[in-house]
Amino acid sequence: MTKVMKTMDGNMAAADASYAYTEVAAIYPITPSTPMAETVDEWAAHGRKNIFGQTVKVVEMQSEAGAAGSMHGSLAAGALTTTYTASQGLLLMIPNLYKMAGELLPGVLHVSARAIATHALSIFGDHQDVMAARQTGVVMLASSNVQEAMDLAHVTHLSAIKASLPFIHFFDGFRTSHEAQKIEVVNYEDVAKLVDYEAIKAFRNRSLNPEHPTVKGTAQNPDIYFQMREAANPYYNAVPDIVEHYMREIEKITGRVYHPFDYYGDPNAENVIVAMGSVCDTAHEVVDYLMAKGEKVGILKVHLYRPFCAEYFFKALPKSVKKIAVLDRTKEPGSLGEPLYLDILNLFYKAENKPEIVGGRYGLASKDTTPSQIIAVFDNLKADKPKNRFTIGIVDDVTNTSLPEGEVV
Repeated sequence: MTKVMKTMDGNMAAADASYAYTEVAAIYPITPSTPMAETVDEWAAHGRKNIFGQTVKVVEMQSEAGAAGSMHGSLAAGALTTTYTASQGLLLMIPNLYKMAGELLPGVLHVSARAIATHALSIFGDHQDVMAARQTGVVMLASSNVQEAMDLAHVTHLSAIKASLPFIHFFDGFRTSHEAQKIEVVNYEDVAKLVDYEAIKAFRNRSLNPEHPTVKGTAQNPDIYFQMREAANPYYNAVPDIVEHYMREIEKITGRVYHPFDYYGDPNAENVIVAMGSVCDTAHEVVDYLMAKGEKVGILKVHLYRPFCAEYFFKALPKSVKKIAVLDRTKEPGSLGEPLYLDILNLFYKAENKPEIVGGRYGLASKDTTPSQIIAVFDNLKADKPKNRFTIGIVDDVTNTSLPEGEVV
């Protein structure tokens, strides 16, 4: 089929993909995710059809808590349901995320990841909101740019249906959500063939229906609650392979290759950055720049963040790596480290000849992350004792966490 190229931003890309699989959109606007819900509402008003030949039913509630509640109810009734949110909006949805995950409901949330209001409100992008949802049981998939926002949104919906679990697909607020790029649009006719219709049938069969009553929302005592909580493990164990499967299917359609973890750089790299989100594109450029100078460096990009799969991580990471810098776009005061950093530490806990691992923060509230700052991270790894728990992009003259930035490149 002929490639169709269109200019759009990350929000439009995710909305276009999500519309294909959505029967009900439960929405409430919040910056910078608003254009996704707004666009889906506009398409529905003009009668645009999803892959099932239906017009999406759009319901705008009075808060994000209401949107999450209606999403939960709609899923319980057997409708494939989607929402779009960010920041405090996602926090209001957390109670229902636990329910959706616990009840194995294949809903999808597209999140243009944004800062949380702490000492001050900020509408700009980082990962504080999605990191606050990582303990709920939702699967989390990250995109780094506009093309990925479309491609991985398709992977997200297809995987949610097959895995029977709720997914959060997130990308950086403003930096990706509002960045306009010319991208290749994925055709609905191509992806409609990939849907697991048997999984949809099973989902509908266990939904609330007076023709076949089921009990939901029970209260359980100590005799069985723990066992039932652990009984969900096989669903989560299956997720990485399901996501990888649909990444391969999208590759067949588009030619673009994704994995739960993607590595770019020298195959014998000694110093590697691990990160997710839009900073990965900046790191790609820096890796090219440093490799041209003969340095053995690389970037490992995280797509599937939850569940975190060691098998796919080590399949992507070069065995030659001696030092790793993990970049987190969030801050957890009082913690021994930020979430992604602690995950990587845990991966190597019992490994022999494990690399030296340090972590750092960057880009809170869309603070620019430049190539020179990424070079500073690689320079830090060259030191005999690399600085840990560092920051880049700011001059921290209070607790002196900053890495020195060299010449601007």
